[in-house]
Amino acid sequence: MDEEGTVSSDSTMRRRKPLGWKAMPYILANETLERLASFGLTSNFMVYMVREYHMDQVQAAALINTWSALTNFAPIIGAFISDSCTGKFVTIVLGSISELLGMLVFTLTSLIPTLRPPPCTTDQITGTCVRYSDQQLYVLLSGLFLLSVGTGGIRSCSIPFSLDQFDDSTEEGREGSRSFFSWYYTTHTIVQLISMTLVLYVQNNISWALGFAIPTALNLFALVLLFVGVRFYVFIRPEGSVISGIFKVLVDAYKKRNAQPPSEIEHYRPLLETSSQSNKLVLTDQFRFLNKAVIVMNNDEARNEEWKICTMRQIEDIKSIISIIPIFASSIIGFLAMNQQHTFTVSQALKMDLRFPGSSYLIPPASITVISLLTIGIWLPFYETVLVRHIEYITKQEGGISLLQKVGIGNFFSILTMIISGILERERRDLSRAGVSRSVFWLAPQQVLMGFYEVFTIVGLTEFFNKQVPGNMRSIGNSLLYLGMSFASYLSSATVSTVHSVTARGGRQSWLTDDIDTGKLDYFYYFIAALSTLNLIFFLCCAQRYRYRNM
Repeated sequence: MDEEGTVSSDSTMRRRKPLGWKAMPYILANETLERLASFGLTSNFMVYMVREYHMDQVQAAALINTWSALTNFAPIIGAFISDSCTGKFVTIVLGSISELLGMLVFTLTSLIPTLRPPPCTTDQITGTCVRYSDQQLYVLLSGLFLLSVGTGGIRSCSIPFSLDQFDDSTEEGREGSRSFFSWYYTTHTIVQLISMTLVLYVQNNISWALGFAIPTALNLFALVLLFVGVRFYVFIRPEGSVISGIFKVLVDAYKKRNAQPPSEIEHYRPLLETSSQSNKLVLTDQFRFLNKAVIVMNNDEARNEEWKICTMRQIEDIKSIISIIPIFASSIIGFLAMNQQHTFTVSQALKMDLRFPGSSYLIPPASITVISLLTIGIWLPFYETVLVRHIEYITKQEGGISLLQKVGIGNFFSILTMIISGILERERRDLSRAGVSRSVFWLAPQQVLMGFYEVFTIVGLTEFFNKQVPGNMRSIGNSLLYLGMSFASYLSSATVSTVHSVTARGGRQSWLTDDIDTGKLDYFYYFIAALSTLNLIFFLCCAQRYRYRNM
């Protein structure tokens, strides 16, 4: 039996039948506990560095932003390694071990006093506390690096490995893989809710050591669960370097650019695949210049060099990658609205009445985003269990609506979110200037709308990137979502800096000031809505021209 879970020979491949949802309890349990562990550890990093390492706000924020960028980029590297040599399961295991080691490092920093600066004494509270040493910083950075490496292995392969367990050649398998994305994101949302409430409470009010030890123990249990279910899994063997296959097609198409197209000549050899593959593959008219790579020239036959000859599958694979680039580009701007909900929304909450209605309990400002998580947690199960069947009956389409229709609806919600955010902010600012403090729940409408944006766009893009790339590049496709979020974070920072500097020219008051009561945050929200509208138009043009593959 090979790594694919098959008994193979040169002439036939008898593949172990994917068990679908029978394998999911172990995989979903592993992923849920792993995400609970990682979110529980990372969601309070800012507070930990400021309180325990005595970093100033700017330094801690810079360190976290740099680490976040590395963490979001790491899945692309993990995907290339997985699809080229190690395979998805091995990559997940190695990533889990690395993440577990990173969590152990952080747990040790909270348990061993010499691994962090001493606590501030009474006479240092108003002065300067003892700073961390270089050695203490190196230990902290090593923990962060191990977490990034672990994230690169887990995020890149967790969803693709799950999809390998469904047989897309059957209606049951297609239905299972489609509904998987919704349930996956539902568990993702529940994990975030727990992390932002219970785990943060333990870390802030009981003990950092216990608050870090709990996620570490959960991560270890998640790894054990992954191995418990190994007898149920299907393993797909990696097919070698993905990059070499891409360059092979590009180089061959360029060298044969002056040759006649394959449809006009008899001498080309498309049957380098197995017979079963060739029966399913045809050269499409899309990006026809790449079709010339399949032509077998006389010198190719004489030398019989594999580099000289491209298969139809390789050509169609690279076409699918090129096709999704415009959709990927549109997703970057689409994420801008979501980024603002985690920054300026908190600034708004700080200026509002944080008391929970009917009590004296003060809600943490960042916890207002829990409303969007609750929206996701309620809507997704309702959609999958009740609504989707009725929509399928009307549209006669699996899943009710197509993947790009789902993403387009989400992009519309992002525009609506920014418009409503601007309207609510103007009302809040006017009341605040008049001495009236609105309840923080005044921000609930924009949070609910943002929840619907994530329901449609994030779930839709996750499924799109996983299903519209070649099977041997699925880990890379899955990582495009995180790469887009990484680019969106940089774009958001650049947008904020540009708007701040441009609107402050000529001695005018900037739209984005430290005191949002004196600025014009609502104008900035409208500006993001305008950008999102242009992006929606661009997306619709791309979606209309897109040809679905692997469906």
